Amino acid sequence: MSGSSQMLRFRTEAMATSFEVILCHDDPDYAAQAADAVFAEIARLEDDLSRFRQTSDVWRLSLLKAGESLAVTLAVWDCLSLAKTVSEETEGAFDITVGPLMQLWRDEEGNLRTPDPERLAQARASVGAHLFELDEASLSVTVLADHMVFDLGAVGKGYALDQAAVILQDWGIERAFLNAGDSTLLALQPPPDEAGWQVTLADGAQTLTLAERALSGSGFQVKGAHIMDPRSLQPLPIRAQRSYALAPSAALSDALSTAFMILGPASTAELCHRHEGQIEALWI
Repeated sequence: MSGSSQMLRFRTEAMATSFEVILCHDDPDYAAQAADAVFAEIARLEDDLSRFRQTSDVWRLSLLKAGESLAVTLAVWDCLSLAKTVSEETEGAFDITVGPLMQLWRDEEGNLRTPDPERLAQARASVGAHLFELDEASLSVTVLADHMVFDLGAVGKGYALDQAAVILQDWGIERAFLNAGDSTLLALQPPPDEAGWQVTLADGAQTLTLAERALSGSGFQVKGAHIMDPRSLQPLPIRAQRSYALAPSAALSDALSTAFMILGPASTAELCHRHEGQIEALWI
């Protein structure tokens, strides 16, 4: 890296949010081409991971009946594998299959409502990471219940940042900062002569220095009561605190920030202690 390296910013809209890439490089044209390659990968992953696109494997998974299987792309399998692991580590607090519960607790305008108990019991029968099995050899998913809904929104943006970092590595760019909607951040190597990338947290009063680490935040400030607790079958009560997760990958920090909100500070501290040196939690 020459002494004339510049801080170059690029932005795109995808996955219902804004993705920003900050690259440290001495050739703006080369950096722009690398950013285009990153954004092309993010667009491809959106097609792959979205449950709203009828061409995606995630859409097809939701059409399966109990006992049926589907071979999926590597990206979908990676996200499902991570989600299942985090679900097991959090004793079910994190769950990407809570879609049926969300549909019952919210009306068409998104307002909370009290669901019919019978319908709630029926929905519970299709919710849980234990209700799908993964086969790594064939990259296939088998569902064990009807009417399952898979939603990778809690890991997809982070996974996209991780794959973007792989693209940048292919382009020989090591100094970069990746941002998905300000909720998930991935810091690669910092600018020359800097200890890391400076990040301002949601309260605006605290900053972190990030290098080769991911950070994700979760809270109620933007969307209100939108986090479902799969253990109680109810939306999580609104809290003033916002949870942040630090992890080696953006997909993991993405998932953990949601899990931390559901677990609360005490159980989160126990989880971080079990994985000391790998994951950390912050509460603001």
